[in-house]
This record gives sequence, C-alpha cells and structure tokens, in this order.
Amino acid sequence: MALKAKYCSQCGALTEMQIIEERSREVCPACGTVFYRNPLPVAASVVLNAERKVLLIKRRNDPYKGEWCLPIGFAELDETIENAARRELKEETGIFGQVVRLLDADSVLSAFYGDLLIVSFEMQKVGGVERAGDDAAELAYYPLEVLPQLAFSSNYRAVQACIKAHEDEWAIQDSFSRLHEDDGNRLLSDALVTAIEDHAEQILRLWLEEVASNPSTPSYHTLDCYQLLEKATSQIAHFGRWLRTDQADEEVRAFWMAIGRERKAQGVPVYELLSALTLLRKHLFNFARRQGVYERPIDVYRVLELNRRIVLYFDKTMYHAIKGYAQG
Repeated sequence: MALKAKYCSQCGALTEMQIIEERSREVCPACGTVFYRNPLPVAASVVLNAERKVLLIKRRNDPYKGEWCLPIGFAELDETIENAARRELKEETGIFGQVVRLLDADSVLSAFYGDLLIVSFEMQKVGGVERAGDDAAELAYYPLEVLPQLAFSSNYRAVQACIKAHEDEWAIQDSFSRLHEDDGNRLLSDALVTAIEDHAEQILRLWLEEVASNPSTPSYHTLDCYQLLEKATSQIAHFGRWLRTDQADEEVRAFWMAIGRERKAQGVPVYELLSALTLLRKHLFNFARRQGVYERPIDVYRVLELNRRIVLYFDKTMYHAIKGYAQG
C-alpha cells in the first residue's frame, strides 16, 4: 500500500486525517491541501500472430520474477495509456504495435505496488523483430488454449476478452476453410441444412405450387403432383448427407439421372426440367434466408455459405439430370 503523506508537500505542516467527500483523506490543516490517492495506471498488450497464438514475456524482475505475463508496464507522465502500451510493447518485445481495440480495464490491489488500474489493449504487430528486452527475460508465442500460469489475473481477463472479440471472425474463417473438405467437419451452415430437412414438406409444397403454375414449367402443370412431391421428398430426405460429403456422389448421380430419364419419358422439355430444378434451389435458399435475424456478420455468412453449398450441389444435380435425360 502507498505510504501516507505525513507532511504537507505545499507548506511542510503535519497532515491529519479528515472525512472529505465521504472518504478518509490526508489533509493539511494549515493550508487546506487535500491529498488524493489514485490508482497507478498500467498498460498491457495482447498481440496475436497468424496462428492465433498470444505473445507472452517471462518477467526478469520482481514482483513475480520468472512468471509469464502479457507485455505490461506503468504509464508515465504526459503519456496516453495507448502510447504507454505501445512503448512497453516495444521495450519488452522489440516490436511496434498498433492499437486494435480496448479489451479490458481492471482494478487490482497489489501487495507490491498498491492500487493499480490495468488497461489492456489488443495490439497488431506492424514492425520490429521479436526479442526479449527491458523487464523481459524471455518471450514466446503461446496457443490460446494452453497458456502457462500468468502473473496477473487481469491478463487472463484480457486474453479471454480478445478471444471473445474474434469469436465470430474465427468461426467464419474456420468454416470457410472447411467448405470444400469431405472429412465430416462441421460448417456454420449445417444448422440451416438440418432446418431444411426438418421442414422439407413445407418447402416442397411451396415449390410444387410454383412449378404447377409457373410459365417456365408448363409441362409440370399436367404431371401428377403427388408423384412429384414423393420424388422431391426423397431427395430432401438425403439432402444433408448428400450436401455434407462427396461419398454420396454415386447416390446423387443415380437419383438425378433417373429423374432426367423420367422427365424425358413424360415429354417434359429439358429446359423445363432445368427451370424446375432452379425453382427448387430458390425455395431451399429462401427458406434458409428466413430462418434468422441478421444482427452480426456471422449470421449473414451462414446463409451465404449455405447458398454456395446449394449452388455447388445443384450444379451437380443438373449435370446428372441432363445426362440422364440425354440417355433416356
């Protein structure tokens, strides 16, 4: 804790404790100077690399010598807290940083320093080369999920706040990177695929109403509606599995080639077959688009990702349907 002011710094008289503004404070009875005690401002930086690892330093000096923490240090007079964070980052790690966002402000009572106000920023590296300096004995980038014991609890708060700030961004990046894989990894749009499967009958009845009246599909106006609904329901029943893995390619090929042959036998022109498939694709996408409230970029991405998957899937179905039609 900070030492009390025994003598007045203005006139040298002995100070005494008085209740000022509902707090006990040191006051000079001679000249009336009130000594206000404020927490020491401290700036810390969270720096992530491209692998989503966080930069930590091992402390060279007490307190907490030999323990790991974020680049951290006291703000000086005539220095903004952001500039203090940048300066400490450069002194301790050798890199130049640019403030991305404020992450956390935490009040801490330190047995060594007294009351601290630790303000943590996310910093983007914009220059320099990593090297341990000033109060840092070592430095290293650590995976966010396996951090070492940190000297300051506020550092944990700052790291967690940084993870939270990137949550949607990283989820989008990870889902996008898996978009063309066939190893069963989940995608953000999988929930919408499940919703389509669960509401297949509702979607298909809307599609059936349109193909039975749309001027681009006149031949469908005379086809058996129940048979169309049965075929389409069979397709949607397998929609999720067909969409999620390339291992179902043979089933997709066989199903849609049979549809192509069947439509040719029914006298449906090939362009009407394509129009009917396009209308089905539209109804699937429109249903998915209506499923959420688009408050965050991740909500928009989820629908756009599904649209991309649907487009790729229907490219495949149209190819097989036309091939079956040609062979029919």
